[in-house]
Amino acid sequence: MRTAYLEGRSIAALARGHDVSRGAIRTAVADLLPEYTAAAPDAPAPELPVALDMPGKAADFLRAADLQPAERATLDQDVTVRRGQGYTLRVTAVPAIHCRLLDGSPGTSAVPAQHKARREYENRVSTLAGDTP
Repeated sequence: MRTAYLEGRSIAALARGHDVSRGAIRTAVADLLPEYTAAAPDAPAPELPVALDMPGKAADFLRAADLQPAERATLDQDVTVRRGQGYTLRVTAVPAIHCRLLDGSPGTSAVPAQHKARREYENRVSTLAGDTP
């Protein structure tokens, strides 16, 4: 069964051929499935995406800034939520992207420090990282 799976037969075909459930086949070949491959023991755990609400003014500053492609794609794919007179952008990204959006390009900040919108987003990012603001 494991050899047939390695040769390219589908889990469904193997289940039909052996008259068992697909779950039983998955259990038998679990260590061969890509989502179950074990990582190296000393490898860091991958960062999971986190959704944070970014004030609309901060998003406006960032859209006008010169961003890297990853940051630009993050801003372009997220959801705009209307809030009273303004809006909030729900940004879903790994914490490192949130930090880079906050910091801007090296040596400069995309969102000026005196803006309340930057302070709000900065507080959300710092609680995400576990730091105290």
